[in-house]
Amino acid sequence: MAVKKPDNLSFEEAMQELEQIVADMENGSLPLDQALKQFERGIKLAKASNQKLQQAEQQVAILMGEGEQAQLQPFENEA
Repeated sequence: MAVKKPDNLSFEEAMQELEQIVADMENGSLPLDQALKQFERGIKLAKASNQKLQQAEQQVAILMGEGEQAQLQPFENEA
């Protein structure tokens, strides 16, 4: 099975994979090269998850500020 890009995973899928990476790395049994690859994947997953969380927070803020008539706007990350 092909590995999905972090941006194509749901927030929950990304967090689950990130938890597994952390557990594998804490175990200490990964060779150095594989540990570095897992670390890099973990950073990408964390960034993608953070972006999705920011988008959700923006949507909630819009809804809370404008009530039921609020229109959601696409989130544009300045990074």
